[in-house]
Amino acid sequence: MAKYCGKCFLSFDDERCPVCKRKSERNAEPDDLCFLTEKEQIWGGMLADVLAQNNIPFEQKSTMGAGMALRAGPMFETIRFYVFYRHLEEARKIVDELFSASAAQE
Repeated sequence: MAKYCGKCFLSFDDERCPVCKRKSERNAEPDDLCFLTEKEQIWGGMLADVLAQNNIPFEQKSTMGAGMALRAGPMFETIRFYVFYRHLEEARKIVDELFSASAAQE
């Protein structure tokens, strides 16, 4: 069973979180919010549409505050996506299919 880091919002198979290196004593549960991916704003909009079309609930958070995004411009903003652990595998497949296809076309 996958472990879960509540600080980094990651599920992982090792003993320690790959980001913060903290040891996790708890297994991931279906309602745990898990980091899925981080995308530039233009790709984030597309991913949000596809997740919604597939009935996968998600949260998205900007890496910049609203004020900073207005000053720097939307081109520099990235969006982090989070899904519930119960949807994580399906959401990862969508991300892989969506962005491996777009990368192959470039």
